[in-house]
Amino acid sequence: METIIKIGVVAVLFALTFYSIGIFTEQRKKLINKIVLIFLSLGLFFDIAATSCMIVGSNNSMFTFHGIIGYAGLIAMTIETILAYRFYFKNGPSIKVGHALHQYSRFAYILWVIVFITGSMLAMK
Repeated sequence: METIIKIGVVAVLFALTFYSIGIFTEQRKKLINKIVLIFLSLGLFFDIAATSCMIVGSNNSMFTFHGIIGYAGLIAMTIETILAYRFYFKNGPSIKVGHALHQYSRFAYILWVIVFITGSMLAMK
């Protein structure tokens, strides 16, 4: 396995960890606070780094099935992070998250985890 792919694997594991902490905190507390924003931001940073490494290190086209759902997962989590920041700056840390944002957070995270699992299965193949 190429070094750039190994770096991508480590980065995606960090992304999973940070996204999980951010989303689970938001889901449990139904609040978006600085901790949630920090972990979502770190998850997004490492997700972008991992995606970049995988694109550079892969011999496959960027437009495989996994690639397309991977971009969808990255876009969903980017939107989630942007919406979380907008909510935080508009409402502050003490206002409960509305139902729509709470549900979208769950949807985006589940989509991202599905992408993570399919990528892991492809790597084991």
